[in-house]
Amino acid sequence: MAGAAAGGAELFFERLCIAQAKAGVPVLPVIRRDEARLARLKAGGLTPRELRFGGQADLLTRPKLNAALRAFHPDVVVAWMNRAARFSPSGPWTLAGRLGGFYDLSYYKRCEHLVGNTHGLVAWMIRQGWPQDRAHYVPNFATDIRNVEPWRPPEIPPGVPFILALGRLHTNKAFDVLIRAMKRLPGVRLMIAGEGPEREMLETLVRTERVRDRVFMPGWADAARLVRACDVLVCPSRHEPLGNVVLEGFSGVRPVVAAASQGPRELIVHGRNGLLAAIDDDAALATEIARALGDHALARRLALAGRATYDRQFAPQPVLEAWLGFMRNVAPDPSVQPGV
Repeated sequence: MAGAAAGGAELFFERLCIAQAKAGVPVLPVIRRDEARLARLKAGGLTPRELRFGGQADLLTRPKLNAALRAFHPDVVVAWMNRAARFSPSGPWTLAGRLGGFYDLSYYKRCEHLVGNTHGLVAWMIRQGWPQDRAHYVPNFATDIRNVEPWRPPEIPPGVPFILALGRLHTNKAFDVLIRAMKRLPGVRLMIAGEGPEREMLETLVRTERVRDRVFMPGWADAARLVRACDVLVCPSRHEPLGNVVLEGFSGVRPVVAAASQGPRELIVHGRNGLLAAIDDDAALATEIARALGDHALARRLALAGRATYDRQFAPQPVLEAWLGFMRNVAPDPSVQPGV
């Protein structure tokens, strides 16, 4: 995995590797150099290998990766997103590419199989010409945070409605829409926990919308404790292939309101385990947030149904079983317990 220091796909890679190792699957994580990621994987009982995963002029990563894999003797090699797929060599293993978005499939030309974390993504791969029998759905899991101690930030007084959004400050996440929605939600406090290139623009928008006293952007924070403390978790993304934040809300037994982008639309049945609003529509988003905040019985029903969805499909155990089944099916010798 050669992704960024933070992000849903990258952090799920870490969680999956650690969970697989704890379940007895031999795992060798090969990662782009990153001290924090290295430390987390080591703390999870793994011995990662760090490589450069540079640009076109990087001529050393592929042979070093090839040597590391041949020494480890895996049955299945999973290339986690574009850059990893570009460097991953063919060998006596099954090479699979794992996509968390609608990426250019030319990066995956050496892969024998592709994995998508939503049904919509798998259907898109097939429409792009990828063989149906080599396109596989395996979902993400979210950490179980139901018993995490909630933490309400000091900026948000007790008894004041508290909505939370999490993620990279990027145009795809549509935090601008959520900030504009705040004008329609008097008395409500919003925390956007994340960092990214849109910070300056969002801070300017907070000032121009005159909601500086009710919107806080502290950077990356303790997401699990914030989720457990919030009244509503909001995912306003205009483009979201999955929506790990929705799964975090389900896990934390919080009502979730999301824009109806690709991933949330697949995860949420409107009115049953969450609420959906039109994409890029601050008025519609505000209406659904106000609905969840104003009807405590509805909010509780949504939260419990979201948790039930999590337990059935997106908790560690069912997802680990799905990954193990996938690896057994594609390994060169299906009778062998796969290493990855």
